[in-house]
Amino acid sequence: MQEISFLIFTFAAGIMVGGFFFGGLWWTTKKAVLSKKPVVWFMGSLFVRLGVTITAFYFISQNHWERMLVCLLGFVVARTIIMRMTQFQEAGKISNKGG
Repeated sequence: MQEISFLIFTFAAGIMVGGFFFGGLWWTTKKAVLSKKPVVWFMGSLFVRLGVTITAFYFISQNHWERMLVCLLGFVVARTIIMRMTQFQEAGKISNKGG
């Protein structure tokens, strides 16, 4: 029973890490487009997001492949959620401009 509750925690942590990674990518893209030096934004963001993500995966998995897999599943779920959120947000902006 304790292992199942820990896997649920691991899945939730994977969603949070994925939200940070892909939300940060979305935020960086919006900022970099308006910047005079977008390479600095993208490279800096990449190193920060990747460093935090790899560190989080390391500590969450604790050398158990099952936990790593569940965390990765949460990460992918977060990617799907962020993609849908940003698509709906951008579609709303486009429809508001057209009318």
